[in-house]
Amino acid sequence: MGERIRLSGVPETMLQTVYARAKESRGHGTIHDAKAEEIIEKLDYDFSLADKDAAMHSGVIARTIVLDRLTKEWLAKHPGAVVVNIACGLDTRCYRVSGYSHWYNLDLPETMAVRERLLPENDAISQIAMSATDDWGGKISEQNVPVLVVIEGLTMYLSTKDVQQIFAVISRRFEKATVFVETMSPMMARRFKEKSIEGTHAKFSWGVKNGEALAALLAGFQCREEHSLIEGMAAFAPIYKLLDKLSIVRNISNKIIVLEKM
Repeated sequence: MGERIRLSGVPETMLQTVYARAKESRGHGTIHDAKAEEIIEKLDYDFSLADKDAAMHSGVIARTIVLDRLTKEWLAKHPGAVVVNIACGLDTRCYRVSGYSHWYNLDLPETMAVRERLLPENDAISQIAMSATDDWGGKISEQNVPVLVVIEGLTMYLSTKDVQQIFAVISRRFEKATVFVETMSPMMARRFKEKSIEGTHAKFSWGVKNGEALAALLAGFQCREEHSLIEGMAAFAPIYKLLDKLSIVRNISNKIIVLEKM
């Protein structure tokens, strides 16, 4: 028997996403995620909803492709940097990329209790059991080093005030910081439903039009660039290379927005 995990709401969504990565890694192989495959082998959980949810699967794999690429490129330019992965769930990027000196995975205490059981981590990888909106900055021991903060699959469940609070914590703690943040368009946040995510009773609640609109809500951050998740989709469905040229498609797709503290 595998390990039985009981979660609900937003924390439960992490089981769906790690399953999507494991399935893709074993199947089409557009990503290789041995750790995700390992985790799924250990679990006793009904993934039938996730199996039927092609939209969720495609979205998870697309953002994995885009964020892995951006993270690898950033770490190549900032070797020995610190990475803080906010709302990490069972994310395994810290095992897929290299070049950092310390990687912090941060999530809610109930989520981190599950991560601790499935992914016991130490040395260069640390775990912080706190809410993303708490003042977690004091848990980061390094001073005056380049910092990358990754916020994946979270903002669409928050409010403007929550998002501002997270960026205020980043701003207070770090002299220089680059942030990769995944966002959903306001229209998609209102209308879009993912079958497997709905099954967990987590609800999309927030969206933002683009990087400039997000930067306008934040004190002291500048939008450097933004990437549509269509870029990731094109890796496994070539039609998206054409669709990416259509601004209407790019505008409704989730984005990875790259911000820098000024």
